[in-house]
Amino acid sequence: MALEQHTNIPLRYWQQVENSRKYVLPFIEKAFPVKPGMKVMEIGCAEGGVLVPFIERGCYVLGVDLIEERINTATEYNKEAVDKGLADFRAKNVYDEDFVEEFTSAFDLILLKDAIEHIPQQEKFIPHLKKLLKPHGQVYFGFPPWYMPHGGHQQICENKFLSMLPYFHLLPAALYKGVLKSFGEDKGIIKELLDIKSTGISIERFEKIAADTGFEITNKQHYLINPIYEYKFKLKPRKQTSVISAIPYVRDFLTTCVYYMIRQKSV
Repeated sequence: MALEQHTNIPLRYWQQVENSRKYVLPFIEKAFPVKPGMKVMEIGCAEGGVLVPFIERGCYVLGVDLIEERINTATEYNKEAVDKGLADFRAKNVYDEDFVEEFTSAFDLILLKDAIEHIPQQEKFIPHLKKLLKPHGQVYFGFPPWYMPHGGHQQICENKFLSMLPYFHLLPAALYKGVLKSFGEDKGIIKELLDIKSTGISIERFEKIAADTGFEITNKQHYLINPIYEYKFKLKPRKQTSVISAIPYVRDFLTTCVYYMIRQKSV
């Protein structure tokens, strides 16, 4: 049972905007004050709603996504900022040589909101961000830990029972695929869910990659109830308890969302 925002693009855009205003930007500012003139990039920007509060703060923003249709929508929805030269949106791969050349050490802040869990080879990707950051810059990550009840994004299933079934994305891949097929899920949805299964990231693995690649955590927040659920399910966001948040591996199964800020370690 796909949620309304999966097909209602204007609704999805305004959910991005409101979630960013109310939760993402305030979290970032606890570690990194956002000031006019800063350069901010979002990777996996979709319709660009997350960037709106940063435009409102007087930042220059660049939204990047691999899907050209989403970039076209982002450009349309943020036309005023684009026309004023405050925003740009590009269908681009951040690994591309010409992109790296243009934006080497360019950004004060890089955002990945619900994106890192879709990106393969995170051990390669996260250190690549250093090339695009200014020396003092920081990176924001917001993502659902893989082992949480719906960490496989199974809410996109057309079958209502499967869309609500927790933890079954943790089945072995062959069995997982078989269950999806037996419930009549579309081939495209099955492929998307299997892709996410191959790239999903846990709290432990994220923190290890950050540490191993020369980053340090400047702020983090774990949520029992994801702030975006306020818009999707009318649920009040709730922070994870400090006790659960401190228990490795256990916290992955009980935490629906995490926010992190990281920066390069001082030499």
